[in-house]
Amino acid sequence: MAVIPTITTPRLVLRPHHVDDFDAYEALWANPDVLRYIGAPPSSRQVTWARLLRTTGHWHHLGFGFLAIEEKETGRFIGEGGFQEVRRDMTPSIEGTLETGWLLSPDSHGKGYALEAMTALIEWAETKFPLMPMTAIIDPDNGPSLKLAAKLGFVESARTNLNGEIIILSRTGTPPA
Repeated sequence: MAVIPTITTPRLVLRPHHVDDFDAYEALWANPDVLRYIGAPPSSRQVTWARLLRTTGHWHHLGFGFLAIEEKETGRFIGEGGFQEVRRDMTPSIEGTLETGWLLSPDSHGKGYALEAMTALIEWAETKFPLMPMTAIIDPDNGPSLKLAAKLGFVESARTNLNGEIIILSRTGTPPA
């Protein structure tokens, strides 16, 4: 099994998810404000539990995944970020890329935490998976995430429909195959 890293930044600890995170994780994935641009309804307790357990599966089988984002000062779980392989049924396909994503609790927005966390995660991925392109999918109405993606070096490469219109972004600027 791949070793799941812990990455520290000046204000954050990016670490493996813990079972003890479940209450905060459940609240995050049940919050309609958090999910507004994801195109999914708030998750039930059961679905959220499966999602939490699936984070370890990504690491085990693929060597990458999402990490919990914790405020270093308080030790509070505030969200997650990282990479996944979802094998989405969409065209163009982004299979074989590091699909990059982040999700933070609303009270953590506007503090630069997502940029800080994702910059560290991208640096880690560039070392571990230097030949894998990175992609992200973002709702065109999600201005803050589009702005963050641009700061991280992502550019629009395509538009498609996945439960509504989405923008596919690529970190290399090369459209997915």
